[in-house]
Parts: sequence; C-alpha cells; structure tokens
Amino acid sequence: MCELYCKQDTLALRRKHIGPSCKVFFAADPIKIVRAQRQYMFDEKGERYLDCINNVAHVGHCHPEVVKAAQKQMELLNTNSRFLHDNIVEYAKRLSATLPEKLSVCYFTNSGSEANDLALRLARQFRNHQDVITLDHAYHGHLSSLIDISPYKFGKGNAVKKEFVHVAPTPDTYRGKYREDHADPASAYADEVKKIIEEAHKSGRKIAAFIAESMQSCGGQIIPPAGYFQKVAEYVRGAGGVFIADEVQVGFGRFGKHFWSFQMHGEDFVPDIVTMGKPMGNGHPVACVITTKEIAEAFSSSGMEYFNTYGGNPVSSAVGLAVLDVIENEDLQGNAARVGNYLSELLNKQKAKHTLIGDIRGVGLFIGIDLVKDHQKRTPATAEAQHIIYKMKEKRVLLSADGPHRNVLKIKPPMCFTEEDAKFMVDQLDGILTALEEATGGKTENVTSENIPGRTKMTKEAHLAELSEGALDQRENPSQKRNGLSTDKHSLLSKRLKT
Repeated sequence: MCELYCKQDTLALRRKHIGPSCKVFFAADPIKIVRAQRQYMFDEKGERYLDCINNVAHVGHCHPEVVKAAQKQMELLNTNSRFLHDNIVEYAKRLSATLPEKLSVCYFTNSGSEANDLALRLARQFRNHQDVITLDHAYHGHLSSLIDISPYKFGKGNAVKKEFVHVAPTPDTYRGKYREDHADPASAYADEVKKIIEEAHKSGRKIAAFIAESMQSCGGQIIPPAGYFQKVAEYVRGAGGVFIADEVQVGFGRFGKHFWSFQMHGEDFVPDIVTMGKPMGNGHPVACVITTKEIAEAFSSSGMEYFNTYGGNPVSSAVGLAVLDVIENEDLQGNAARVGNYLSELLNKQKAKHTLIGDIRGVGLFIGIDLVKDHQKRTPATAEAQHIIYKMKEKRVLLSADGPHRNVLKIKPPMCFTEEDAKFMVDQLDGILTALEEATGGKTENVTSENIPGRTKMTKEAHLAELSEGALDQRENPSQKRNGLSTDKHSLLSKRLKT
C-alpha cells in the first residue's frame, strides 16, 4: 500500500488536525499501521506485529468473506432502514437465534455507544424510572449519557457523579472488597447492590436499570463470581428495574464455551436487554440492542418513533451476516475455547515462575494478567506493566494495559488466534519478565545498580524508566523529539494506554 505521508509527517498532521484528547497506542513511539491480515498487522516498513488486543477485527483483519459481502451489497444497494429489505430481518432472525427465546426484538445502531444509550432509553421508558446502578471502573461508551454511568471516565478530571447514578463495587475476587477467601463473594457483592437500592428508595428515587459488562474489560478483565448476576437481577427487578448486559466487547463467541458471555452464569439467568457492537462488523460500524417484546412495546407506547438512518442498512446487515457465517464455518467459538485454555495454561506456568504475576484470570480469548509488586499486599505494578508493553512491541507483539491501576495486561485478540501465536506471545513475555526481574534483582522494593562507581539506590520505577529510555534511544535521532512527543524516561512509563 502506498503511503500518503512519511511517518513523521503523519504525526505532524495528526497533532495539527486531530483533537489532542484522541490518543494513539504507544504514544512515546507510535506504530504506523498500513495493512492487516487475520491476526497480524503491518507497519509502513513491512514489519509484522502479532495483534493481541484488537477485539474489533473479531474474525480476523480484512477477512475475505466479510470484505466480499460488503463489496457485493455496496455494488447493489445501500440505503436507510425505512425501506423494506431482506438483509435486516434476516440478520435480526439470525442474531435472535443465538439468544434465549425471550430476547427477540432488535434495534440496530452504528456503535456500542449508540446501543448502550438506546438501552438506557428503553429501560427508563419501561417503568418511567430514571436511576441507574453501574459498577465501579465501568466503561459503557463515549456519549454524554454513558460518561454519566461510566466511573472509568467520570472518575477523572472535574466530572461529578450525577444524582441518578449509583456505583456498586466491582465484583473482583482478587483485588476487590470481597476476595477469593470469602465464603460467598457473589452474595456479598450482590448485597451491596441491594443496599444501594434500599438507600435510593429512602431518598424517593427509583431504579430503572443495572448495567454491567458480562466480563468487565476496562475494569481489569474481571470475571464476576458465579451467582452474582442472578442475585443482582432479582434485587433490581424487585425494584422495578431491568438488567442490561453489555456484550459490546465480550460477545460473539469470545467466551468459548458460550456465544454470549452472560451465558456463563447458567440458563436461569437471562438479561432483559443485551447490547452488542465492536465485533459485529469486524471493523465495519454496526451494533445492536436486543430486548423483550414487553420492553419494546413499552418503548413504542411513548409515541416517539425510533429511527436510525444507518442502523441495520443493507451493507451493514450483509457484513454482520458474513461475520456470523465465518464464526460458524471456521469454528471460531471452538477455537476461542481451545486456544484460550492453552494460553491460560501457559500463563499460569509463567505465574509460578515470575514474582511479578499476581493473577491470571479470564475465559476463552479474554484474559488478564494482573501484575503486582508484592503478592501479599497485591500492590499494583503499574510502571512494570507499561515497561512490558513497550518491550513486547519491540518483540512485535501488541499488548495493552488497563484496570484502575493500569497494571493488568489484557489479551483479547482476533478469534483466529492460534496455539502457535499463544506460544510465541508467552515466550516473548517470559523473556521480558526474566530480564526485568534480573535487572531489578527479582525484588519489588528499591533496587541497587551494582558495580557502577558512584551509583546509589534508585527506585524500581526509575530503573525501569531508564531501561525503557535506552530501548528508545537506540532508534531515536538525538536531535529530534519524536515530532514533539517527549521520550522523557518518566513520561514513557506513566503513559495511560486504552483500547
């Protein structure tokens, strides 16, 4: 592919014309990606990177069947959804068939944010209640209505939690309020939601919805304890609210054993509303809300028509149908289970070997590596996580970190990820962890640089920053500043990366 600009010019134009709050991966040394295929991405020099973070390209980057479906339909017709067309109804039928029977009414949108915004409207119209219960560290989208219910966002800067928003503790059994040694963490965390409802009622407020990702992503790859969702649903429905399962990041077979992640909680748990997005179009903008007839009819009774110009258009629906076909024809759900189990086994062996790894958690191709400085205190190893991300990039493996402390390495690759890819990724991680532990003496407190005259104790963070700075210095022209992007040794490790 021919580039329009060299990398330095692209960076300069981005600084000039793209909003400064729009961040890039690896900001201290960004990658310019020009093409991708399956689980690999290629930069302008032709270097190949193993993509371990792109859950948007669900069935693999530029999958030929998906590309063909989009091109074929685009050559024939694309228009808004007010015209009668077979694609949208076929897609709705196919999606509904993957869900419990009562979830049968679809509203198509263009993004997960749009889907979650619409889900809130449906929930509030259902009983004319307004309040929403969300989980701490949750992220549900970039619209104003969703920033309001996303502590991951409104907890930063000058934003203030709205009166109608109630934040429940994240059901994290590793780092949360109730941990793995608790007799019944599911009930304990669910009781926190019950208390919120009771307090809201005392203040004269009414709960419209509880919303949660079926497996929390930005919160640090959190898997809720068994039974938690059932108990929460019972309390919320008893208060006249509905349960919204956000499957935008974790749906479409990524769990492995089930097509939808909420299904891990058993057949006796069915959400009232399910939202989906990212993987649906394999990079094409398509998303959806699926709910019950009762909730849909209540929404319609308001008299306000719902219309989304591009939601469910013929091209988007054709793309979505092609993605479903590929998942089935290539057994990508089964692949997620097989490769995910293999990857988890490899990572647990690394946990036994490396003191920096505190926890390995996840299911299928949705896995988190919680890095800690101290196993007993579970002190987050934030600087180490940032160091590892940049070192993995040098090894041509793309990872990112998330969680409240940015210390959780998250793995959610395209579903065509193989056992060979898993082995390669873990081998690179093993080498980096080994070098890091050797450089720091395998300790998590202060480290001393030995055999260097006049050198005294330095903090581990400063030592890590020095290591990362050296890696960049080997490739950087000393007379340049990365087109204005600082490569200061401390700023590198404090970068906050988000997928």
